Amino acid sequence: MLQQRHILLFHPQHEALERVLSVSQAPEITIEWVQDQAHCLAALAERAWDMLLIPAELDNGQEAAEWMSQLTWAGHRAPVVVLSEVHQAAQVTRALKKGAMDYLLLPFEPRHLQQLLQRMAVMHTQSTQVVAESEQSRQLFQLAQRVAQTDASVLINGESGTGKEVLAQFIHRASSRAQGPFVAINCAAIPETMIESILFGHSKGAFTGAATAQAGKLEIANHGTLFLDEVGELPLAMQTKLLRVLQEREVERLGSHQKIKLDIRIVTATNLDLEQQVAKGLFRLDLYYRLNVFPLTCSPLRERPDDIVPLANHLLKCHHPHGTTQFTESAKARLREYPWPGNVRELDNVVQRALVMSRGCFIREEELMLPVSASAAPTPFSPSISTSMPEPLPESMSEPMPAPSVSAPSVPASATTLPEWPSKPNLHESRKQAEFDTIIATLRRFNGHRNKTAQELGVTTRACVTKSKPCVSRDLTSISCLPARTVPVRKRCSIKPYYR
Repeated sequence: MLQQRHILLFHPQHEALERVLSVSQAPEITIEWVQDQAHCLAALAERAWDMLLIPAELDNGQEAAEWMSQLTWAGHRAPVVVLSEVHQAAQVTRALKKGAMDYLLLPFEPRHLQQLLQRMAVMHTQSTQVVAESEQSRQLFQLAQRVAQTDASVLINGESGTGKEVLAQFIHRASSRAQGPFVAINCAAIPETMIESILFGHSKGAFTGAATAQAGKLEIANHGTLFLDEVGELPLAMQTKLLRVLQEREVERLGSHQKIKLDIRIVTATNLDLEQQVAKGLFRLDLYYRLNVFPLTCSPLRERPDDIVPLANHLLKCHHPHGTTQFTESAKARLREYPWPGNVRELDNVVQRALVMSRGCFIREEELMLPVSASAAPTPFSPSISTSMPEPLPESMSEPMPAPSVSAPSVPASATTLPEWPSKPNLHESRKQAEFDTIIATLRRFNGHRNKTAQELGVTTRACVTKSKPCVSRDLTSISCLPARTVPVRKRCSIKPYYR
């Protein structure tokens, strides 16, 4: 049975609706159309959406990128796809930089939207996959699996970046509420003056600027799970109101006396010691007991070294799903010995940085750019020409790799040598090698897209191709490991549709 997908279409033109409605014939896809921002915000507040389609430019002249910033601030996390015309290349580019998942060029065919939905499902599966190799992690997820079968409130403790939200999502997916919404709120990121309206919602005219009624996050999470991250940062006044809602299992919107019944599961997380917060008078004792029915603790990454390399490999696949890049054995050893004060969030940053720095199919120890000690400052980005010997291939890569476009005789690892350089220093050759290294690294960042690479480096596409040709024989591995181009080259001044 196919999973039901819910799409919210926000576009003032009826033509866009007609294009998208041709997809709604599929039973697994439900589409709702709104014509203005107010109704779009109301629809986003009512439920969780699998995709939000918005125009590149709104009727009031506001761009999609600017409006996406407002959506992010309000806590809406639906993946955004921009609907654009041919002449709106600049607006689309700014929206993609703000976090839009992709764009569709009007008019488009139904299969193009279906391909986007499939890609979104793959990305969601990869991002929510659980990695638990250490004994501590296995025991933690076994406990989470057991508590997921009940409606007991769960309090997740742990340092920042240890994966508390991943654990909360696991509990939701393993519970009977898996088909309901999972609504996450970072209590520390919401202004104190707005948190009551965001949690409880408000009726029309409840305060200045409340032009329409809006459901709160508690109401949106009905029949699902509400995840309150950094719950220890809630103001005391808000704690009192939240406690009453949890006791009565009903909520009233601001400016309304109508009681709305709630059927939700509460999962909370904090990096603070709530018992100390209670002793200091900063957290209500009765609310602490209400939330701490079943406590779970996410251990820091330094206490579960068996998880480090599997997590790094998982993050590598998330950021480079179609690549063959792997860590060398020395890089894996460096990952295991580093203390990771920033936990999984820091590991994610290191993996992304290593992908940019690596020139071949393997990420070496120096390309991780980790500080020598935990107290050392992070190593700044400094591109350089590597002249070190290539490391032996990992055992998992002992099978032959697919042949690159330019064939070369295989050489045993023990016989691998450095490229032949002139006996005397040659500034011209060094400059060409540096340009080649930079072009290859940038090509990998943009999945082999030559136009984007040239634009990033500030040169023409022809110059980019020309400067990479003289050194092809020196680093066939770098060329062969570039992602396969499945997207047609687009002109810089216009947009042509491409679909993955």
